[in-house]
Amino acid sequence: MDSPYQIKFIADEDIFTIIPYLRRLDDRISVEVLKERLPEMLKHHYKCAGVYEEDRLIGICGVWVLFKYYIGKHLEADNVMIHPDYRGKEIGPLLLDWVNDYGKSIGCVATELNSYIGNNRGNKFWENYGCQKLGFHFRKTYTNE
Repeated sequence: MDSPYQIKFIADEDIFTIIPYLRRLDDRISVEVLKERLPEMLKHHYKCAGVYEEDRLIGICGVWVLFKYYIGKHLEADNVMIHPDYRGKEIGPLLLDWVNDYGKSIGCVATELNSYIGNNRGNKFWENYGCQKLGFHFRKTYTNE
């Protein structure tokens, strides 16, 4: 059965189309700041996969290729979000399967991600998807932002 959804990397020139999704993830970050940061992220090899129903963007997953001593070459998935109208329709697993297939195709051995502690629904999704909870992600900022 063919899927009504298409998954592909969002072209660099269309990267600002993900801003409404990023704002849903964290509305404390202004549109102006996101417009400054996204081009910088692209310079550091950030890619963002988009799920489309026809021409409508309905989900995103940011992708970075990283190398760490404890795991080797791997993908870090971030900014993963499916539009609320499309949740519960198995689009999340479809997107993550696509991301993992991409990672395997470029020689990665795993996918890692960070998830907010209070993201109960998301954390349950990751566990049901087969991800292992390994630790905490800590941050210390240098500004009042």
